[in-house]
Amino acid sequence: MNALTIQLTDTDGKCLYQQIYEYIRDEIRKGKLLAGEKLPSTRSLAEYLQVARSTVDFAYGQLAAEGYIEARPCKGYFVSHTEELLHLSKEDAEPSFEVDFLPGEEGEKAVFDFSPHGISLKYFPYATWKKITKNILVDANSEMFALGNAQGDFSLRETISRYLHSSRGVNCRPEQIVVGAGTDYLLMLLEKILGRHVPIAMENPTYKRAYRVFQSFAYEIHPISMDESGMNMEELRKTNARVVYVMPSHQYPTGIVMPIGRRMELLKWAQEREDRYLIEDDYDSEFRYRGKPIPSLQASDRSGKVIYMGTFSKSIAPAIRVGYMVLPPRLLKAYRENCGFYASTVSRIDQRILNEFIREGYFERYLNKMRKLYKCRHDFLLGQLAAFEKEFLISGENGGLHMLLSSKRHVPEAELIEAAGREGVRLYGLSDACMEHYPGQEKTAGAAFSSTVLLGYGALEEQELAEGIRRLKKAWGIYL
Repeated sequence: MNALTIQLTDTDGKCLYQQIYEYIRDEIRKGKLLAGEKLPSTRSLAEYLQVARSTVDFAYGQLAAEGYIEARPCKGYFVSHTEELLHLSKEDAEPSFEVDFLPGEEGEKAVFDFSPHGISLKYFPYATWKKITKNILVDANSEMFALGNAQGDFSLRETISRYLHSSRGVNCRPEQIVVGAGTDYLLMLLEKILGRHVPIAMENPTYKRAYRVFQSFAYEIHPISMDESGMNMEELRKTNARVVYVMPSHQYPTGIVMPIGRRMELLKWAQEREDRYLIEDDYDSEFRYRGKPIPSLQASDRSGKVIYMGTFSKSIAPAIRVGYMVLPPRLLKAYRENCGFYASTVSRIDQRILNEFIREGYFERYLNKMRKLYKCRHDFLLGQLAAFEKEFLISGENGGLHMLLSSKRHVPEAELIEAAGREGVRLYGLSDACMEHYPGQEKTAGAAFSSTVLLGYGALEEQELAEGIRRLKKAWGIYL
C-alpha cells in the first residue's frame, strides 16, 4: 500500500481536496500507482495529512466517479485498470476538478451546481440494499416472477399504509394504495380516473413537470397566484376548476407551508360539489428542520376528497422509481373499472426489496441519518448566506432541500444567473417554475418572481457550499 507522500500547500489557491485529487490522479496517469494497488484508507490518509476526513472522502469520491479508483466493500479503495482511459497531455487539456460545465461554455468554467432537485447518494446503504436483494433472489420462486397485482404487491402497500399513518397521519387501507414507477405514471392513471378535459387549478409557481403532464392530457389549466398562506382562494372560486393540485406541507418552489385555516378552506371548496377533488403532492415532507412535522392535508379529510401522492425518489434515491397514491374510496371504484387492466410498472423484485428495506427498519435509520446530514448542510448554508442579507431576502428555509434568494433591488433573475455562471456557479430561476401567461391575468407569476433564484444544497458537501458561496460573493460583488 502506497503511503502517498502528498505535499499540501495553501499558496497556489487550490482547495485541499483538489490537491489530493490531482496528486493521486497524476500518480495513476504516470504509472506510479499501478492497477490493483490499494490506497490508504480515508481515515489514515486524513490523519497523516492532518485534514478532515471529509476532505479525503470528497477527493476519493471524485476519483471513483471518474474511474481512476474503485471502492471494494469491506476492503477499501484500489487503483482501477486504466489502460482504456483517455490520457490527455497538458497541450491537449488540463481537466479541472469539477467535471460539469455550463451550457454553451463547455471547458471554460467548472460548475458548482445548486440544483434544487439534487440529493446526496454518498451515504446510501448500498451494502444493505445488496444484501436484501441477494436474500430475496436466493429465496425466489415462480410466484415472484408472475405478473402480480396491478396496484402493487399487497405486502408493500400494507407497509406503505403503516408508514404513512405513523409519519404523515394519512388514514388509508392498503386497498386504496396504487404503486407505480414515478409520479408521471400515477398522474396518467388519474387522467383515466377523473376523465378527459378536466379543468384543474394549480399554484403558480408550481412543479413544472406535473404542469406539463396535465398539459399533455389537454386539461384546462388555471394558474392561481399565492399569498403567504398558499393558494389564493378568491382566485380559485372565480374558476370552473373541478380539481386542485397543491403541495400544502412544503410548496415547491416557494417553500410555503399552508396553515390549517387555508387547508380547511380548500377542503370546504372540495366538499361543495360531488365531482371536486384535491391532489396533494407530498413530495419531500420527510425533510423539515424546525418545529414538528406538518400533518398531511389528507389527515384532515373526512369526506374522501383528497388524492394523496408521494414518492421515495428524494427520501431514498431517484433510480428507485417508486411512487404511490392513495385514492378516496369513491375513486377506487373508478380506478378498478377504468385502469384495472394496466399491469404494475414496478418490478415485483424491486417491490419486495423496498418492502424489506422499510419493514426491517433500514429506511427509518437511513432517513434519520439523511435528515441530520441535510440539516447540517441547511444550517451551514444559512450561515454562509448571512453576508447576503442586506441586499437579498432569504426564504423557504424551514424545510426541503433548497432556499430562495430574492434581490431587494429587483435585480433581474437572468442577470444574477449570468453573473454566477461566469464564476462557475449554476443557479436556477424561480420564474422557471411559473406557468405561461393566460388570458385574464394582468401579470404572470414569472414577472412577479423575476428577481429570485433557488439555491439547492442536497447534493453539495459543505466544502462545495462554501466555495460556491465564495464565488457568488465575487459574482455579485456589485450588489453586496
